[in-house]
Order: sequence, then C-alpha cells, then structure tokens
Amino acid sequence: MNRLAGALLRYFVKGLIIVVPIGAAFFLIYWAVSTIDKALNLSDVLWVDKNGKHIYIPGLGILNVVVVIMVAGILVTNVVTDPIKRWFNRWLNRLPLIKFLYSSIKDLTEAIVGDEKKFNEPVLVEVNEFGLKKIGFIVQKDLTSLNLPGEVAVYFPYSYSFAGQVVIISADKVKHIDKSAADMMKFVISGGVSGLDHKPDRR
Repeated sequence: MNRLAGALLRYFVKGLIIVVPIGAAFFLIYWAVSTIDKALNLSDVLWVDKNGKHIYIPGLGILNVVVVIMVAGILVTNVVTDPIKRWFNRWLNRLPLIKFLYSSIKDLTEAIVGDEKKFNEPVLVEVNEFGLKKIGFIVQKDLTSLNLPGEVAVYFPYSYSFAGQVVIISADKVKHIDKSAADMMKFVISGGVSGLDHKPDRR
C-alpha cells in the first residue's frame, strides 16, 4: 500500500512539473490577450441586434491593435516625411510629461524589436571585493556625451520581474559571456533555474 501511494505521489509530482508551467503560460497569454481585447473591443458599442442588445465580437480588439500597428508602420515607412517628424517633435516638446513617457516607451520598444536591438550583449560584472558577480547586458558602449570615456552602461534585470537597474562601470571591468542573450536573460529572469541547458555529449 505504501509502495502504491509512493508511486502515485511520484506520478503526481511529475505531472505537476509538466502541467503547472504549461497551464501558467497559457493562462498568462489568455489573460493578456483577453485584457487587451476587452479594453479595445468596440463591437458592443457600435453594433446592436434586432432586440437592441449590444453585440460583442471576441477578438475584434486584438484585430484593431494589429490593424493600427500595420497602418502606422505603412505610414511611417511611406508617408511620414522629415518635416512631419520635426513638427511632431516640436509638438512633443510642448508637453514634457507626454514626451518623457513616449520617448521612454519608444526607446524600450526599439531596444527589444527595433533594428538596433539592445539587451543582446550579455556580460558578467564583478560588483564587490568578495567576488560577487552579476549578469547584465550592455546597453550603451559610448558615454563620452556624459563625460565618461571608457565607461559603459550595463542593465541588470531582476529575477521574476520586468524591472531592472542600470549602472555605469569601467569597460575593462566587464567580461563578455559566450552565450546567447536570450539564454542569459532566461537564466536571470528565472532566478537561475533555466536557460543553461547543456548539450548532450555526442562522442
């Protein structure tokens, strides 16, 4: 009986290891998609049925986001000229708070999906005299504009969080890591429990 209970417990634990990550991932994706869809879905405002009840069309909010992004990309690529960009920048300069938020979010978006991606150069930095090291990503290699030649800006992400910290450190104190940025980011965000899978020995 004890052997049967032990076997069932092992099966349960192994199933838990498989089901929980998959379930959590799908739940987070579902929550994010449904939240965006409900926030931007205007179908129940624009349309009513013959009985006067509002009609809600699931997925229309996500479709709106995709269409707006595509249209914006087409306009910026083919229509928006330098004079329009200068006018937009002058308009932003009159609204400091909006300019700050827009610029910060724009820079972060470009750092992740832009042509010149940031967070793609993982490094190891020794942070104290006891040999404590932290994993980070170089985000600025040239800080001469801050009167800091020979220094670099390194971003240290926090585990289980989208937040992080930027530090300025001498370039010779930074050691590059011969791993992909995606693996190292996964390693840090997961608290060090994933992202460093070893390839099997093929000998």
